[in-house]
Amino acid sequence: MKMRPCWPAKCLIGQALLEMSYQLTIQRPVEIDGIGLHTAVHSRVRLVPAPADTGVVFRRTDLDDFEIAAHAANVAKVSYATSLMRQSVLISTTEHLLAALYCCGIDNVFVEIDALELPILDGSAQPFIEILNQAGTRRLRRKRRYIRVLKPLEFTDGDRRIGVYPADEFRIHCFVDYNHPAAGPQEVQLTVNSESFSRELAPARTFTFVKELLALQKMGLIRGGSLANAIVMDDQCILNGPLRFPDEFGRHKALDLIGDLALVGRPLLARIVAHKAGHALHTQLVNRLLADRSLWEESTADTMAGRASSDAAVPLPMGLQAEAD
Repeated sequence: MKMRPCWPAKCLIGQALLEMSYQLTIQRPVEIDGIGLHTAVHSRVRLVPAPADTGVVFRRTDLDDFEIAAHAANVAKVSYATSLMRQSVLISTTEHLLAALYCCGIDNVFVEIDALELPILDGSAQPFIEILNQAGTRRLRRKRRYIRVLKPLEFTDGDRRIGVYPADEFRIHCFVDYNHPAAGPQEVQLTVNSESFSRELAPARTFTFVKELLALQKMGLIRGGSLANAIVMDDQCILNGPLRFPDEFGRHKALDLIGDLALVGRPLLARIVAHKAGHALHTQLVNRLLADRSLWEESTADTMAGRASSDAAVPLPMGLQAEAD
């Protein structure tokens, strides 16, 4: 699929800042509120600047500012959303905000919330991009550390599969197929940075099928779902079109993938391929990757630049010098 500009939202942080050597936090606090997709409970989210090496940390302001780090070690549930838990305290539906923070290069931030579930808003990450634009950025006096993948890791679960492979940038390749007239095979390939995420993925909304609604409601899920915050399909068509993209379903799954990968806790230099994967496979990949230190190394921009300079300084074999000249 060839990606193209088709939505006006844009993260003003920019690619250049994403590639800077130093960690970032936000410049000023910002807020947003709405109801949770699964709980239907209203919540207010406030993003607050944080010092270097804090990471993304959720604070339950309704529970004496109890903190839960956005890290794979705290993953609790991954069925229809990604939830974090520490000492029985839960934060649910984190993936859209985490994807926005990750792709806008925000290394450190406190996420204050007064309920257990983040608001679903319009079903996409675009509202989070908009408040991050308002927040601005502040550079911290600490080098950013990347997770650079050195060896492939891949595994399958039936017809679902996922893998991570070495790369010098963050790239995703996501495939979905829902065997539906409006949601057939869709494939998204993208080098991800703040601008490409804001333009191509952030506006893509979550979705569901009418035939699944009753079962989900019996499970206590999607109590806050509506035509205003999700794409809904019956057996033949979309009930609340038009779509924002012809392949909006694939793009939203790519958004979810990035939000789950953010639980690595560092920016990734890797290529990720996900075939019919979901939250469970995404978080399994993160856990397996972090558990095997032979698969990756932690690097700064300076060490990577030094390695590139060393590689460039290696003289060419005699037989190739003439061609190079």
